[in-house]
Order: sequence, then C-alpha cells, then structure tokens
Amino acid sequence: KQIGMLDASTLGKIEIFGPDSTEFLNYMYTNAWNKLETGRCRYGLMLGENGMVMDDGVTSKLGDNHYYMTTTTGGAAHVLNWMEQWRQTEWPHMKAYFTSVTDQWAVASVSGPKARHLLEKVTAGISLSDTEFPFMSFKEGTVCGVPARIFRISFSGELSYEINVEANYGLHVWSEMFEAGREFGVTPYGTETMHVLRAEKGFIIVGQDTDGSITPDDLGMNWIVSKKKDFLGKRSLSRSDCVRPDRKQFVGLLTEDPDVVLPEGAQLVDEPSNSYPVPMIGHVTSSYWSATLGRSIALAVVKGGHSRLGAKIYSTLMSGESIPVTVSNPVFYDAEGERQHV
Repeated sequence: KQIGMLDASTLGKIEIFGPDSTEFLNYMYTNAWNKLETGRCRYGLMLGENGMVMDDGVTSKLGDNHYYMTTTTGGAAHVLNWMEQWRQTEWPHMKAYFTSVTDQWAVASVSGPKARHLLEKVTAGISLSDTEFPFMSFKEGTVCGVPARIFRISFSGELSYEINVEANYGLHVWSEMFEAGREFGVTPYGTETMHVLRAEKGFIIVGQDTDGSITPDDLGMNWIVSKKKDFLGKRSLSRSDCVRPDRKQFVGLLTEDPDVVLPEGAQLVDEPSNSYPVPMIGHVTSSYWSATLGRSIALAVVKGGHSRLGAKIYSTLMSGESIPVTVSNPVFYDAEGERQHV
C-alpha cells in the first residue's frame, strides 16, 4: 500500500553495441526487436539449441545500435559466453559487441502505489507522469544528485522503477531515497519477499520454475515466440516431443486447506496410493504464504497441466501424507496488470 525498496544489483547486466546489435538480438531472443524504439524496454526469452528456456530478462534500447540487457543473477556469465560463442563461431561477420557491466551498476527497485511520489522528490529533469514515462520505458536523469538510468519495469506487479547508478554511488542513493521515502511509509524488502510478489503474479524464475526441459509453450508463453523470424532453438520447438499434450506445463496450485504451505520440490500425483511405484505427474517449483491473498499459493509443472485447470490432484510429502490441491491459473493476483500501469 506504500513503497518497498529492493536492492536488485545482483541481476546480470550486459551492454550491447554495434550496427548489427538489433539483428543479433533477433537471433538470441524468441521475440522481435526491429521495431523497439529508443527509450523503450522489452521482455525477452532466450532458448538453448534444444528449444528449452535458458534465460530471460528485460532489454532496453538506450540509443541507435546500443542496448542494455538484464539477465538472471545466476545466468549472467553463461548468457555472455553464449552470445560470444555464437558471434565468434557462427556469425563473425556481425558487428555486435558485448560488455559485462554487472558490477558497474547498483540498482534500487522502488515499488508500490506511492513510488512515483518518492521519485518526484529525488529526481531532476524527468517527467514521471504515466503518459510521459509509461510502463516498459527508460529515461536518463538525476537521482539524489547522481546521474542515473531509470527503467519503469516491474517484477513485483506494482508501479515500479529500477534506479541504476554507478556502483560507487549505490549506498548514497539508497540512503537518500530511503530518508526521502519515510513520509510515504517506505520499507526495505529482500529476495524472499520479491519471490512472493512475483509468484502472486505468476512471473517465472528461470532455474526455479524451469529445469532445462521446459519450452515457452509449457510456460503458456507462446505470445512471446515469433512466427516470422528465425531464432536460436526455433527448429527444435517443432519436434514431436516438444508439442506433446502431456508435457509438464506451468500452472498454479491452491491447497484445499489455505493455511497449508506446500514444500518446494514436493511431488504431485493424480491419486494417493499405497501401491508402489506411484506415477508422478509433476512437482512444486515455488511455494509461499501470500499475505496479500491471506492464503498459501504455489507454482508447479504438471503433465498436461494446461488442460487440468480446476482439477484436484495431490501433493505427496516425505511423511507419507497426501495434500489435496486444485490446479489453477498461475496468476493469482491482479490478472489484468492494472497496478503496474497506473
């Protein structure tokens, strides 16, 4: 209801330069980048050659032939190596160049209904209105007297800004913003809270909700896969194994008892049974108590999950107990995204 501040500095950050940088991004990501305008941001999904989700993140166009890519925290080095491998071995003619700047930028994410009020106090030279600074856009200006890159993107589902400043100014900017935000009830929060917020919105974490065997379709993310252009992993997506209806697919789970929080990694079955082995149909990938919803929520991958919405299945525990759960849409809160577009 107020403002939360998160240190998001750990995200991987890669700057991309060169006249072929847009074409290169088209090959790296499943979606198209030709029409992205300077000052705008776009979410991208990156696949391996086998068509499985490898990484994701937001890439922003800072200027002509100049992009700023964010990756998952754990995937930063792998993504940079992946890009270099393809440019150097398969497309050496491309004039696209990459530099890791993960350690060069400190990032403070400011989220909540009053986030704009806080930024109005600490910024200079930037209009923060929704029309002038819409969702998924970027501006440069001054924050707490320091040059900054400000991205209006959100992993919390709330009105949110990610403030990027040179790393040696990070503590100064954080401290100044926190003091300025006291009148708005600012609260610092960490990774665990961030995980809950993104799970309420059904946002994936690559490596937690995926395991190297998940395609965009399994995640219900066909909307981000271009049918026109080529990209790494595209041919593999048409393999018979990748289009089976009984593949493990990303869904939400709601326990019959709302106070029960499922353990992450718990196996899922159609029916509890004393006859072994019991066929497993999936597992819990993320599980939390949601203070906003007043109940437990979970994310999972389940065989044929997209066709099971509303069905009852069971989570089996190490103790032998079986917990009834209902398969649901993975978006538990603000399905229309209204809170991040104010």
